[in-house]
Amino acid sequence: MPRALVLEQIRKLSLRDIDLPQEVGPHDVRIKIHTVGICGSDVHYYTHGRIGPFVVNAPMVLGHEAAGVVVETGKDVTHLKAGDRVCMEPGIPDANSRASRLGLYNIDPAVTFWATPPVHGVLTPHVVHPANYTYKLPDRVSFAEGAMVEPFAVGMQAAQKAKIAPGDTAVVTGAGPIGIMVAIAALAGGCARVIVADFAQPKLDIAAQYQGILPINIGKRDLAEEVKQLTEGWGADVVFECSGSPKAWETLLDLPRPGGAVVAVGLPVEPVGLDISTASTKEIRFETVFRYAHQYDRAIALMGSGRVDLKPLITETFPFEESVAAFDRAAEGRPGDVKLQITL
Repeated sequence: MPRALVLEQIRKLSLRDIDLPQEVGPHDVRIKIHTVGICGSDVHYYTHGRIGPFVVNAPMVLGHEAAGVVVETGKDVTHLKAGDRVCMEPGIPDANSRASRLGLYNIDPAVTFWATPPVHGVLTPHVVHPANYTYKLPDRVSFAEGAMVEPFAVGMQAAQKAKIAPGDTAVVTGAGPIGIMVAIAALAGGCARVIVADFAQPKLDIAAQYQGILPINIGKRDLAEEVKQLTEGWGADVVFECSGSPKAWETLLDLPRPGGAVVAVGLPVEPVGLDISTASTKEIRFETVFRYAHQYDRAIALMGSGRVDLKPLITETFPFEESVAAFDRAAEGRPGDVKLQITL
């Protein structure tokens, strides 16, 4: 019976043996897990026991940002073999659902997603996963970077939904892991510059390492005024809201240009007010993002080409035996922490 990091109840984690499905079907692969990233959703389940309608009612293994090595393949798998270094897309839809047939498999109501109740995650030595949602890593992409493909895919989804044009100016509100990765994806997608706004100066300093990112500490400077100055009063082509703060929405429509776009990435815990009159008179286009679809190949291609380097975002790595300490550190929300990872 494998050991795993198990969320027993709110604020109680344990490393213990747990019975997990290990049978390899004809279209599956078994993967020896190497690196797992800690996501904000993992931490939220740990501290609150729920995210919206998803409630942890029974012990659950955490972790969904992962990379590892294929150790066994099902009899019908042809594109992967034992020894391949891989990362895995954690959401598995029903291939025959209406959403999947439309290509919108991420919003299939039947999707099963690692570490989303009641589905177990991957902080355990071996997992079995469909081969079609398992992706080979290029030689130049490490396991640590491979475990970053999952959150980077959110950034890729946001950038694609924004319909960026070459030379655009974007604003990202929120410099957490997703906010910074949205900014990196926006630059890769053609933005000339991306203004990243937050209160946490250490996170802004990390974001500022990337050419094209302009950090703004909104505790010290007025974001709308800065955007006006940088765009000669016109406004940003695209605004990505990545903080999930309801307060961000109070003044968000001051930032986009007439005919610009607002992409909602962060998930506020309560409904937010929206100034429809301003949105209408500026003809703002709204897009929303839930996870990602068809982004892993693109994300891996960008990382493999050297165009995108996510290594500066990895703050610290913990061994599996220190997983509980790693989650306690993540729950602290230190301003200088971007991504914490666990190696098995």
